[in-house]
Amino acid sequence: MSFVTTKDGVEIFYKDWGSGQPIVFHHGWPLSSDDWDAQMLFFVHHGYRVIGFDRRGHGRSTQVSDGHDMDHYAADSAAVCEALDLRNAVHIGHSTGGGEVAAYVARYGKGRVAKAVLMSSVPPIMVKTPSNPDGLPIEVFDGFRKSLADNRAQFYRAVPSGPFYGFNRPGVQPIEGVIENWWRQGMMGGAKAHYDGIKAFSETDFTEDLKSIDVPTLVMHGDDDQIVPYKDAALLSVKLLKHGTLKIYPGFPHGMLTTHADTINADLLEFIRS
Repeated sequence: MSFVTTKDGVEIFYKDWGSGQPIVFHHGWPLSSDDWDAQMLFFVHHGYRVIGFDRRGHGRSTQVSDGHDMDHYAADSAAVCEALDLRNAVHIGHSTGGGEVAAYVARYGKGRVAKAVLMSSVPPIMVKTPSNPDGLPIEVFDGFRKSLADNRAQFYRAVPSGPFYGFNRPGVQPIEGVIENWWRQGMMGGAKAHYDGIKAFSETDFTEDLKSIDVPTLVMHGDDDQIVPYKDAALLSVKLLKHGTLKIYPGFPHGMLTTHADTINADLLEFIRS
């Protein structure tokens, strides 16, 4: 397996397939780069170099005690991109990974990034605050923390079985392999990294990062996203971006990159080629 070691000694696992313009995939909480299988295979077969890596404490990367915050996530992304000397890259982030993309592109991406994609992503900020009155109450995220601490394995069955992929909607047939794969990825990571990561994805304010991004950025979101409501995420993010394009998908769930991969992949390819 391949690893990049960060300045603070964390080993970040990565995959690096193919050649051509690089596309870097940033995964969501509490998953791993495996969540991008459908996209990485699609784009490597279309002549791109595809890179996916596991966030610190997730997947096959080191299960360290500390650094589970967006500042470290962005710095770790930079460490991977610098080690692999990635330039003219497209950075695509899902959910928490979208926050990671916003932070990386804004703070480290100058001269290295061609385009960015925020998919079902957490920016500008998820939690309800005086300046974000339509956000989710802190009690929602406290509930995540309690469920994780009480029985992480059961919590990681409930999330993909229900709201993550919209399998709790009438007429939607659950896909058992998808549920089990979500559970597998989640349980590979460290409980503390995932517990601390809830604060990182829910309370980080990406407003200034979004304002400073100067590359074309596609904002993609399903309007039936039960994890990150699109009205307080995508609709606000695109207003803060200098060169933002918004695409809302009727009826698509949070995990649309898996359940609707054909549609998502085609739209990503069109954006990257444009």
